[in-house]
Amino acid sequence: MEQKKTGKLKLISRFLKGNLHMFVLVFIFSMLNTVFNALTPQIVRISVDSVIGGADWQLPGWLVDALRLEQLRQNGWYALLLAGGGIMAASVLSGICNYVTKMEMAKGSEGFVKSIRDQLYEHIQKLPFSWHVKHQTGEIIQRCTSDVEVVRNFVCNQMVEVFRIVFLIVLYMGIMFSMNVKISLVALVFIPVVIGYSGFFYSKIARRFQVADEAEGALSNVVQENLTGVRVVRAFGKEKFEIDRFDEKNETFSNLWIQLGKLMSAYWGMGDLITGIQVLAVICMGVVTAVNGGITLGEFLAFVSYNATLIWPVRSLGRILSDMSKAGVSIDRVAYILDAREEEEPENPLEPPMDQDIRFEHINFSYGTGYPVLKDVDFTIPAGKTFAILGGTGSGKSTLVHLLNRLYDLPEDAGRITIGGVDISQINRGYLRKNIGMVLQEPFLFSRGIGENIAITQEERNDEEVFAAARIACVDESIRNFHHGYDTIVGERGVTLSGGQKQRVAIARMLMQKAPIMVFDDSLSAVDAETDAKIREALQEKMGKATVILISHRITTLMHADCIMVLDDGKVAQMGTHDELIRQEGIYKAIYDIQMNSEDRKEIFEGDTQENPEKGGNV
Repeated sequence: MEQKKTGKLKLISRFLKGNLHMFVLVFIFSMLNTVFNALTPQIVRISVDSVIGGADWQLPGWLVDALRLEQLRQNGWYALLLAGGGIMAASVLSGICNYVTKMEMAKGSEGFVKSIRDQLYEHIQKLPFSWHVKHQTGEIIQRCTSDVEVVRNFVCNQMVEVFRIVFLIVLYMGIMFSMNVKISLVALVFIPVVIGYSGFFYSKIARRFQVADEAEGALSNVVQENLTGVRVVRAFGKEKFEIDRFDEKNETFSNLWIQLGKLMSAYWGMGDLITGIQVLAVICMGVVTAVNGGITLGEFLAFVSYNATLIWPVRSLGRILSDMSKAGVSIDRVAYILDAREEEEPENPLEPPMDQDIRFEHINFSYGTGYPVLKDVDFTIPAGKTFAILGGTGSGKSTLVHLLNRLYDLPEDAGRITIGGVDISQINRGYLRKNIGMVLQEPFLFSRGIGENIAITQEERNDEEVFAAARIACVDESIRNFHHGYDTIVGERGVTLSGGQKQRVAIARMLMQKAPIMVFDDSLSAVDAETDAKIREALQEKMGKATVILISHRITTLMHADCIMVLDDGKVAQMGTHDELIRQEGIYKAIYDIQMNSEDRKEIFEGDTQENPEKGGNV
C-alpha cells in the first residue's frame, strides 16, 4: 500500500493547533521590542541636535508642548533628566516586551514539541508490526528525538528570528533613509553581501556538518552495542578490540570537528572583515557628510548606533536561511513516520467468543520477498485442545501464530483464518490480541521490577495472582532468592536474568492475561528438561479448557499434545498424535530417533513415569 505524503506547511500547522496564539503574541511583542529599541538612538539624536545644538524640534507640536521641550534649552538638568528618563522608559518597555516574548516562546515551543512527540508516539503504537520490522529502532528514535528538535528549533527559533530580523532591517533602514539617503545606501549595499556570504558559506559546509553528525551517530552506536552486548564482550575477552574500535571512531569524529572548527574560524574571520569594512564605510561617509553639513552630529550618532545594531542580525540571517534546508529534511523525516498507514480495522469490528475452533483455510503467505513461506496450509485446532507444531528453521511455524495474532494480515485470495467460523480480519485487533496470550522464544522484559513485568497485562497488580503465576512457571523460588525478590529491577532487555528465567517470567506474564488461547513459540528452549516437564505439568492442571498452541524443537515438549503437525518447507508434511507419528516413516520419527537415544531417555524420564505414548493431557 502506497504511503501518503503530507506537505511541510500542512504538517507544521497541524502541530501548531492550540499553540498558535502564543506564537502570534511572540511576533507582536518581538516587533514591539524592536520598536522600543529603535527609540534610544532617536532620543540621543534629539538631545544632541535640538537640546545641545539648538536645532528645530523634528517632532509633532503636541509632543513638544506636552514634554515642555522648549524649556530644555534653558534647563540643563531637566534636559538630562528627561533624556535619561526617556531612555529608561524605552529600556523598561523593551525589557517587558522581551520578557513576554521569551515566556510565550517557551510555552509555545514546549506545547509545539509536546504535540509532535505525543502524536508521533501514539501513531507509532498503531503502526503495523511489518512496518517496525522494516525500520531500525535507532532510526525511529533519531527521527523522534534529533529530527523533532531540529523542527522545533526551526519553527520556534529560526522562523521567528527571520521575521524579527526582516522587520528590524525594514524599520531601521526606513529610519536611516529618513535621515540621509546617501549614507543609508552605503549601509544597504553591504546587507545583501553579508547575507549572501553567510548563506553561501553555510550551504557549502552543510554536508560536512552532516558527515560529522553521522560520525557522532556511529560513535554512539559503538558505545550502545558495547553496553548492550557487555556479556558477549566479557565472555570472548574482546575488551581490547572494543577499546580500539571506539578509539578509531572517536578519532574520526574528533578530526571531522577539528576540520569544521578551521572552516568556522575562516568564516568568522572573513565575516568580521566584511562587517568591519561596512562599519568603516558608513563612518567615513557619515563623517564626510557631517563635515559638509549634510547631516547633524546627532543624526550621525544615530546612524552609527542603528548600523551597529544591524550587523549581527544581518550576519545571522544568512546562517539561519541556510540552516532551514536542514529543517526541511527533518520535517520530511518526521512526516514519513506520521504518513505511514496505521493498522486498519473493519467498519464494524466483531468481538465473538474466542473459546472456539481455530481454522486455517488454505493459507498461502510470503513476506513480500516473492518466496512463499506458507504453501496451501490447511488445518483445524479444536477448542480446548493442545495443538503442537514441529518443523525446521524457516518452515513457517512462527509465521502461523503471527498471522493468527494479526501481526501480519493475509492478502486477498491467500486463504483465511477463522475462530468459531468468524474471519479474524473482521475481529477487533485489540480484542483479538487480548484473548491470545503469546510467549516467544526470545521474550522481551521491560527494565522494571520482576513483579511489575509479570503483572503488566493487568490494570491493577494482584500480588497473590502474580505469585501463583510465577509458581506455575517454576520461577517463584528463583525470584525469591533475589535480594529484592519480586521488586528486583530487570536490567535492560532482561540482562540480569538467565535465558531460562526470562522465558519463565514471560510465561508467568502470559498466564496473568488469562487468555482462552495460549501460544508457546519455542518458549521452553532455554530451560532444562526437568523444569520443562514441571512447567508443562503445572500448566496442564491450571489451564483447564484453554486452547494451547505449542511450537518447539523438543519432542518431549510436544509428545503429549492432542495433535501434532509437522511443517516442512511451508507445507503440512505430517499430522497426528505422537503415538501415530512415531509409527510412520517421516520427519517426526527421524527427529524422535535422534533426540531419544538411550542416554537422553534416562535423563529426560528420570523421576518421571516411563515413556508412555498413551498419556493424555492438554500440554
